[in-house]
Amino acid sequence: MKFVTFFDGCVKTGIVSLDDSIISFGEMGLEISDLNDFISRAGKQDYEHLKEFKSHTSKLKFNEAKLLAPIITPRQDIICLGINYMEHAKESAKFKGEKFDGTREYPVYFSKRVNEAVGHNGEILAHEDVMQKLDYEVELALIIKKDAKNVSEQEAGEYVLGYTILNDFSARDLQIRHKQFYFGKSLDTHCAMGPVVVTPDELDSTNLAIKCYVNNELRQNSNTSKMIFDERYVIAELSQAMTLKAGTIISLGTPSGVGMGLEPPKFLKSGDVVRCEIENIGVLENIIK
Repeated sequence: MKFVTFFDGCVKTGIVSLDDSIISFGEMGLEISDLNDFISRAGKQDYEHLKEFKSHTSKLKFNEAKLLAPIITPRQDIICLGINYMEHAKESAKFKGEKFDGTREYPVYFSKRVNEAVGHNGEILAHEDVMQKLDYEVELALIIKKDAKNVSEQEAGEYVLGYTILNDFSARDLQIRHKQFYFGKSLDTHCAMGPVVVTPDELDSTNLAIKCYVNNELRQNSNTSKMIFDERYVIAELSQAMTLKAGTIISLGTPSGVGMGLEPPKFLKSGDVVRCEIENIGVLENIIK
């Protein structure tokens, strides 16, 4: 199943049917305001009910809809993994002038403030008044569907609602200046997400092609199989010490090829178009303003 949030006179959420039309929750007779609301109220019976509508059709086609971020306003900061692909760990250390021994014993976690996520075809502000080194990071992100506490790696998959593409836009100069990630990752509009949330039964999240293009130039080209720490490990480790509330978004890191890792570095500027692609999820494209 694919969940989608879109604008059709007002903001609506629903699913993508088999003929690529969009069926809103309202058309299903459900009084659900958005995907956060659905997650907080949904159980197995609700999922079974939704499957009946996959064969329905409507006038609004997916490729004609104004798509928004599947979750526009996350209820908590997004949990992100840093340097979770080995080649990205190498390029990151080189950019920072640090030594890297080729090992990563523990995950690097940080949080990203997102007041409002940007959807497919949405605009990303350059914020040139406060930073000059804007970078892109295509990432696979997952959404937790029910509170997770003391979850084993074997059970972790039972807690995932689905997967989406996340572009973790980053102000590299602010990261270096402040010697931490939070501010440089959290500027307004610097989180793009979409185009849909795909449930686990429709893909193998451990083996997905993941790519990013800037102005049609392929910059990042990898596979989720190359993650150092996979989602099951992450969910199990975090849930041992903190409750992952329903609706939590976890972004699983970016592969190599980011702007800071190129020689010379290539940062984004106004007018650039960034296109992120993950196999079986789709395309997330944004323009820098």
